[in-house]
Amino acid sequence: MSARLFFLGYFVALCCQRSFGVIVESENLDVRELEFGEAILSCRYKLEKDQDVRLEWKKMGPNGEVSFVYFKNALSGDLQTRAEMMSSSIRIKNLTRGDSGKYRCEVSAPRDNKNFHEIIITLNVLVAPSIPVCDIPSSAMSGSAVELKCGEKEGNPASEYRWFKDGLPLDNQNPNSRSVNVTYKVDKTTGTLHFSTVTKQDTGEYYCEASNRIGKSQRCLGKKLQVEDLNWAGIISAAVIVGVLIILCGCGVCYAQRRGYFSGGKSSDRKEGSHMSASQKENDFKHTKSFVI
Repeated sequence: MSARLFFLGYFVALCCQRSFGVIVESENLDVRELEFGEAILSCRYKLEKDQDVRLEWKKMGPNGEVSFVYFKNALSGDLQTRAEMMSSSIRIKNLTRGDSGKYRCEVSAPRDNKNFHEIIITLNVLVAPSIPVCDIPSSAMSGSAVELKCGEKEGNPASEYRWFKDGLPLDNQNPNSRSVNVTYKVDKTTGTLHFSTVTKQDTGEYYCEASNRIGKSQRCLGKKLQVEDLNWAGIISAAVIVGVLIILCGCGVCYAQRRGYFSGGKSSDRKEGSHMSASQKENDFKHTKSFVI
């Protein structure tokens, strides 16, 4: 009984809606088509009374701005050469990624009780991925953290990423193999391959592949990552040499201080001052003696 009442109420509401105003409908509110193909933005309207209507199409930008697509019975912009009207619908040819967005079909019927209605249609132009840009270091030290990056910005929908080492996908390598470093992590969304600690077994040629199920997958050029162990013998030898040099420098400074090389000028000045004082005292004595006589 309740189901019957529901459908009856829905039917009455629908009839009343159709009886008291303009109604705008579409066969597809979410249109998805390939780049360089064509798309039909369907817009149909029903009127309460026969009359001339005002039909307008507008495109809504990501920041809320609105631009005319069809206004005063004419298409606008570059759609004048790429699109055509099919009654109140629009057929767009040679689609570009810039055509993606939300389109609003507006119908004004001044003689109807409800004299205005609109619908919004979303157009998504599907674009195959471009060749991704990869950032792969040429060398790394064993035990360090290393990050490889990959990305492309053309694909719609956004691409997912896979990393390969020596031609084999990293996510399919045998986890029981001793040559596999289990410390890496692949982020399929951002395209990042992160090693928390690399080992010599991670040496190899790496490349990344981008795909979004539209068109052909794309990959970047492979590049070799060379992982080297730390040269502890060289580090210890260098440390010993530096220590010996520091000790020799210290001994040289002490020897120079003991020999008076750092105070030689002052000693000469003291001797010269002492000699002048003695000569002055001797002259004063002679002068005094002659005066007494």
